[in-house]
Order: sequence, then C-alpha cells, then structure tokens
Amino acid sequence: MKRPKEAQRRDKAYDCWLAYRPLEDSMAREYRSICARAVVLGQSPVMDSAIEELERGIRGILDIEPEISRIDIGIRALILGMDSDDISIPGKDIETLNPEGFIIKGLRDGILIAGKTDRGVLYGTFEFLRRMQMGLSIDSLHFAENPAAGIRMVNHWDNMNGSIERGYAGNSIFFRDNRFISDKSRIRDYARLLASLGINGVTINNVNVHEHETRLITKELLPEVAALADVFRDYGIRLYLSINYSSPMELDGLDTADPLDEAVQDWWCQKAAEIYSYVPDLGGFLVKADSEFRPGPFTYRRNHAEGANMLAKALEPFGGIVIWRCFVYNCLQDWRDRETDRANAAYDNFMPLDGKFMDNVVLQIKNGPMDFQVREPVSPLFGGLKETCQILELQITQEYTGQQKHVCFLVPQWKEVLDFETWCEGPGSTVKSLVCGSVYPQKHCGFAGVSNIGDNANWTGHILAQANLYGYGRLAWNPGLSSEEIADEWVRLTFSNDPDVVETIGEILLKSWETYELYTSPLGIGWMVNPNHHYGPSVDGYEYSPWGTYHRADWLGIGVDRTVAGGTGFAGRYHKPNAEMYEDMDKCPEELLLFFHRVEYRHRLKSGKTLIQHIYDTHFEGVERVEEFRRKWLSLEGKIDKERFDAVIDKLDIQIRDAKEWRDVVNSYFFRKSGIPDEKGRKIY
Repeated sequence: MKRPKEAQRRDKAYDCWLAYRPLEDSMAREYRSICARAVVLGQSPVMDSAIEELERGIRGILDIEPEISRIDIGIRALILGMDSDDISIPGKDIETLNPEGFIIKGLRDGILIAGKTDRGVLYGTFEFLRRMQMGLSIDSLHFAENPAAGIRMVNHWDNMNGSIERGYAGNSIFFRDNRFISDKSRIRDYARLLASLGINGVTINNVNVHEHETRLITKELLPEVAALADVFRDYGIRLYLSINYSSPMELDGLDTADPLDEAVQDWWCQKAAEIYSYVPDLGGFLVKADSEFRPGPFTYRRNHAEGANMLAKALEPFGGIVIWRCFVYNCLQDWRDRETDRANAAYDNFMPLDGKFMDNVVLQIKNGPMDFQVREPVSPLFGGLKETCQILELQITQEYTGQQKHVCFLVPQWKEVLDFETWCEGPGSTVKSLVCGSVYPQKHCGFAGVSNIGDNANWTGHILAQANLYGYGRLAWNPGLSSEEIADEWVRLTFSNDPDVVETIGEILLKSWETYELYTSPLGIGWMVNPNHHYGPSVDGYEYSPWGTYHRADWLGIGVDRTVAGGTGFAGRYHKPNAEMYEDMDKCPEELLLFFHRVEYRHRLKSGKTLIQHIYDTHFEGVERVEEFRRKWLSLEGKIDKERFDAVIDKLDIQIRDAKEWRDVVNSYFFRKSGIPDEKGRKIY
C-alpha cells in the first residue's frame, strides 16, 4: 500500500537525525531483549514526550511495539525490561545529577533512565536512542551526564511576514502574512529535534524587532504566543521574545523610552505582569539595542547597564532574564579614518560596565569582535568581563560561510573558539570554561545559536547543513566533544552505520570549513563579500562603506594594523601572553595575520611562500578540494537514498561554480593590485 506523502518525506530528510532506521540484526536482538517492556515512573507532559519518543524509537530501530506501564510514585524514570516489583532507584547516583542531568544504568535485568526532573528523563531517553541507533553495545550504557551550562538556546531571526533575516532554508515555521501559523505540527517536530540535543530555550522572533513583531507582547497576540509556548514546553523548552526597546512609545504613546523615566519603568513592570499572566514560564527578553539603527538607551544618554537593568527589574519577580546582545557598535565611521576600529567597539562599550548589571541580565557575546566571519579572533570580552553573566553567541545559519548552498561544517570553528585560552585566571581559563561558569561565578551562563532552519522540506536547505544545528546542540550540552565525535554521530544517525558512508561524509564535513576559507578571504581579513546579502565575492564591496570592515589593500600589501605600537590597539585588549602574541607579526598565528597586521605581498610566511603566492595557491586549492568532495560523494551512490544523494550533488555543483568565481575574482584582484604573477603560471585574469 502506498504510504501518505508525509510518511514518505519523513523517511528521508525531514526527520534529520531522528529517522530511527532498523538496526542490524545481531545488535537489534541484544536490544530487543530489554526493550519489549518499559515501566514509567512519574507523569507530566514532558514525561509523555519521553514515552512517545521511546515508543517511536523502539518501533523504528527494533521493529517491536514496547509494552508501557505507568507507576506514579514521585520519581522521574523509565525502566526498560523489568517488572515493577523489582524496581529500585539508586539514590546515590541520582544525587550526582543537576536538574537537567540524567543517568543511564544497567540493572539486574534491564536499563534505568532516570533524572531529578522530567527534562532529565527526556534527555536521557534521546541519549539512549542515539546510542542504540549507532549500534553501541548495551554494556556501554552505564554513565551519568549533566549539561555543561544552564542556558542552551536557539535564536530565530523570523519576521511575522514569514521572511527570515539571514535565512537560507525557506520561510518561517512560526509566522506567515503577519499571523501565527495555525498548524503547529511542524513546530512540534522542531521541538523534538531541539530537545534531542538538550536545547532548553528558543527565541521565536528577529532581534531586529519591526512593527508587527513589536505587538507580540500585546493582549492581541499573547494568546498565540502562549499556544506556541505550550508546544515547546512539552519538550522542556522555554520560550523567549525579542522586544523593541521603544515599545512604550510605539504601543502606548509614551513620549519617551528613557530607562530612568519612572513612567517607562512602570510601563515595563505592568507589561511584564501581563505577559507572564499568559506565559508563566517565559524565559525572558532578548534585546538588540543601539545597533544598526535599533533604538536603545543611547538615545537618552544612558548606558547599556542602565538600559538592561530597567528591563531586568520588571522581569525579576517572575524569574525572567534579560539577554542583552553585545553586537552594539553604533560606530559608523569614515573609511578614511584609520584610528577608529569596529573590532574595539563591543569591548569599549561593555568593559567599563562590568559588575554594574543585575544578576538576571546576561550579555550575549558573539564569538568574534566583528561579525561571524569565516575566520576572526575570539572576542576579548571573554576573559575581560569578570562580574557579568555572559553567554556565547554562535551563528548556525551560514551568512558568511556559503549560505547553506556550500557545505561548511562549523563545529571545528566553534571548537577553536571554545578551546581558546584567555589566560584571564591563568591556564585553564578557556572560553568554554567561562561560558560554563567554572572560572567566575555566574547565575546564568551558556550558549545561544542563530538558527539555520526554515520551512524547507529538509529544514536547512542543504542536507549537510543539518550537521551544524546538530553540532551546535551537542556542543552546548558538552563543549568537550570533539569535531570528529560530533561528525561521526551525525552521519551515523542521519544516514547509516556503513563504514564507507561514515568515513566519506565525515571527511567532507571535517575539511569543509578550511576549504571554504581557502577559496574566500585569506588569513583572517574577512568580508570581501557583496554588500547587503553577503553572498559571493566582491573584494572592495565594503571597502569604502561606513561599517568598518576594511582590508586596506593597495599595490604594496594588505591588512589592518591593530597593534598597540602603531595601529588601533585592539591587540592589547587580550591578556598576556595573547596580547604579546598578536602584537608581534612573527608570533601572530598566520591564519589571523591580516586581521592584526598590515603585510606586504612579498612577505614570506612560515611555509616559505610569499603572501601573494599563498593567496593564489589557496584559492586554486580550495576549488580542487570542492571538486574532490564531489568525487567522494559520487562514490556513495547506492548507499544513500537517491533523493538525498541527488540533492547534495546539486549543492556541490553550485559550490564548485561559486568557488571558481571566488578564486578568479580574488586572484585577479590581487594580481592587478600587486602586479606580481603566479609562480606556477596558472590562468589569472
């Protein structure tokens, strides 16, 4: 019998890493022995989600229908393969867990999945199914896990008209035509995907809050917000809202939004009470203020702490937090000005305010000082701020890294950020330690990722881009995981445990970020993209703009002097020995050389090549690597379903075409600037 269209779609790209394919017979027999029955201890909507997932997974992976029995004795657990009379929960093991942690433990005749809360049980259920799908032995199921940080959220830049700012996978799954989408089934599927990664927060609307989105906090739309919160709540996910700082003026006609004005403060207190009457567990507000023409406290000559604290006081009685983005440069500059430096802006704005924010204010700091470039240094606010709650913002959506037309697995980039040693308190003061709260005490800390999903049939446009959402969630749960481990998991869960499939796709993923960098902008200089949409090469696209994104290339060399000795001083924002490393051209990591230094084309790199030859060689090599990706993918024909196989080939064909365009535009630009030919005599226009 022909299956419904939805079921056919879900067998392939739609379910991402939760497709639950049949397991090989030998391993399946081992699991069937304990999965035929399960006892559920505890009852709640989240526990119901865990049970539903367990049943779905066992049906798909083992082809059996488990018998489920329930006992509500005030404990949160699932026990597989045991009679209820034999149940005993090892209390000393549960004590090691935090409220979202879980334990998976072998018992006399079964497996225990337990947590202090229902969310812990849900996360443990997904982990049990993940390991079963990967074919890991039952003997390995004996461990406990706690999430590394309390905030693990996804930011959506969705607009109510259905568009998504920096969205490359279709339109919003939440909004259409300035209304909420009535059918919540896809949103529920999305909540499953997020919960499987341990994500516990989601912001549904764009940080650039426009007219219609401003009204999300009104009585008119709050019932719809509450309905959406209900869906996510079933999967342990709290809803957040991006708010317009000028809401008192735009919604109720106040003549000011000054955070020190009593009428404004009262307005927000009353508004917070109204919002929480509809959504009692709202996570809080996400705010982008005084950046890219968004309103904020600067209008009233107030600082960020004064602006954020006003909102924090309004949310404090309800347990809400204010997440205040540090992408606040507000420093449009003249391209002729070589002293003003956008890289300094976030540091200069927020370092003087360290310790002045309320403890329910969280600063959301981008991984680098510029704007999600394929390569830039870590923001010096990490390790600079010592008395302020902070979370790391990563961009899952591929704005500057191929816009989900190019394969670019971002986990290796994020790992470099997380493992970066800030030296703020000596060795061990890594970014991951800071954002997980183990260096400085923080009431709130963690991760925010800018979403890469839309209503495309496969969620992310490029099927391999699903690995970035998966990887972000896994790192937010456990930043100690390696890029190789995450790639291996994703391939096995999404495609197959076949060794050729795992090795081939894993190799493509793990080489893809470096490959994208090779054929785009060299050695940390960044940008070189077409203005506004940021897709494709335009070396001088932003060179004379007011946005501070300059490469300063002339006939002698390229790069921005950010040294203390003779440049903008940005290198000095770091702790020693990083500051000394970046200051010295000979010690500066070459992948960031042009970010920190102005370098002549004939300067010899550690490889022995001149800078100009390095530019030529890397851009040719980048194209060759993408062509090799295509050859490797073709070797998997017949081992991957035709729908996904063909879809990836189509994307790789686009990537090859675009990589050649990048190669030819960049190489020709620098050949014409420098007049220095390619030593290998290749075609440069």
